[in-house]
Amino acid sequence: MGFALSDIQLSSSAFKQGEAIPAKHTGEAEDLSPALSWKNAPEGTKAFAVICHDPDAPLVSANGTYGYVHWVLYNLPADCSSLEEGTSKGTAGKNDFGNTNYGGPMPPPGHGVHQYYFWILALDSDEELPPGLTLWEFLAKVESKVIGMNRLVGTYQRS
Repeated sequence: MGFALSDIQLSSSAFKQGEAIPAKHTGEAEDLSPALSWKNAPEGTKAFAVICHDPDAPLVSANGTYGYVHWVLYNLPADCSSLEEGTSKGTAGKNDFGNTNYGGPMPPPGHGVHQYYFWILALDSDEELPPGLTLWEFLAKVESKVIGMNRLVGTYQRS
C-alpha cells in the first residue's frame, strides 16, 4: 500500500483536529501522552503503531530527515483501539530527546506555532519488534507491512 492515507480515523479527547494541544501534554508541564482512540482499521490489521512528529522543528539530520520525533510506540495488538492518557501500553521506540518515552511539544521560544502530527499505522504483521527503535529504524522494518494510516494534527506554541 505504501504511505497513503486510509479510512482509519484517529482522535483524542484532549484536542481536536487543528486545535491547540493542552499544556499538560507538553514538555512545559506534566508531559503526559494524550489519550488517543481510533476506528475503521483496515481488514487484515494485526498490529498498530503510534508516532508523534513535529515537521516544523528547524532541524535537518545527517540522514536528510527533518523535524523532530516526539514519540514512537509499537507492538500494539490488533484488538487495541485506544491509549489512555500517559499510557504504558506497547513498546517504546527512541525519540529525538534520546529516550524511550513520550516527549511532548516544546518548540523553541519565539518560534511560533508548530504542528504535531500524531500518526496511527495499521500493520498486517504482528511480528514483535525490539524496544528502542528510532522512527527511521522502525519504518525500515514495517514499511512493507503498513496497510492503513492516518493522522491527527494538534498545535502548540511556546509562550
